[in-house]
Amino acid sequence: MTTGAPELAPATPANIARAAALIREGALVAFPTETVYGLGGDATSDRAVARIFEAKGRPQFNPLIAHVPDAATARAQVQWNGTAERLAQHFWPGPLTLVLPRRTDSAVSLLCSAGLETVAVRAPAHPVAQALLRAVGRPVAAPSANRSGAVSPTQAQHVAHSLGAGVALVLDGGACTVGLESTVVDLTASQAVLLRPGGAIREAIEAVIGPLATAPAIGRPGALHAPGQLESHYAPSLPVRLDAVAAGPDEALLAFGPDVPQGAALTLNLSAAGDLAEAAANLFAMLRALDRPGLRGIAVMPVPHHGLGLAINDRLRRAAAPRPPPH
Repeated sequence: MTTGAPELAPATPANIARAAALIREGALVAFPTETVYGLGGDATSDRAVARIFEAKGRPQFNPLIAHVPDAATARAQVQWNGTAERLAQHFWPGPLTLVLPRRTDSAVSLLCSAGLETVAVRAPAHPVAQALLRAVGRPVAAPSANRSGAVSPTQAQHVAHSLGAGVALVLDGGACTVGLESTVVDLTASQAVLLRPGGAIREAIEAVIGPLATAPAIGRPGALHAPGQLESHYAPSLPVRLDAVAAGPDEALLAFGPDVPQGAALTLNLSAAGDLAEAAANLFAMLRALDRPGLRGIAVMPVPHHGLGLAINDRLRRAAAPRPPPH
């Protein structure tokens, strides 16, 4: 992690304008979206995109999402199609990323798409993100604003703790409302493929365009088509144990629902009411809060596998996966 701390600034119009100027100059700015905080850099600049990889310690084979304010801006970078149009009409601005073939005149850096002939695009719904993107006036690459593979940030303070002075400015827009990264759908084949479950629910997407195919997780470097496909990802420092029905006195417990076992050293409940939307919004912040020194691990109670539970379980499974060796 880079030493020092970035400047945290309230997301006022003046600070948004300053953040936009920094991005245009090649600096990195963290900003809120409805999903998680993004680490924003000019997606049309190889140097700025390289700085994002450096700040995150991110493998350069892992593509980044280019954030745009609307579908009209996306069409200038990708080969748009009817399926993309239907999805954008229903879900944009919002937590859905579309992977499409890049236009021959696309300004998005090839480094942003990890050398692939596709571009992942999203129009976020957060008003601060929208204002920033319109002020920048070009696509902004913005993966989650944390060290690669670690727990994603849902509050401005998480960014400062994870990235330090690798960020010029953090726009503080409060806690993220969705709290999970965007759903990623690949539209480059005849059938749309779900590459990553997230804030846009699979059932709702399928109601618009029909059944989605599902891409397998990829456990080692390769031709990834979207972020979040590595098998080990979103991981706290402590080991994560899934489907726990009890927790020991040397474990933290991430609970779900009204019936919580006793005996853990520390317990936080994603949603005592069993509300999956509340659980999604709390997931990353609570994983961070439970990641304490002196504990053996984090035990996680079962979460239902439907609706937003699909995305929650995807993140938890990756957090619990065997960690890749240091590189």
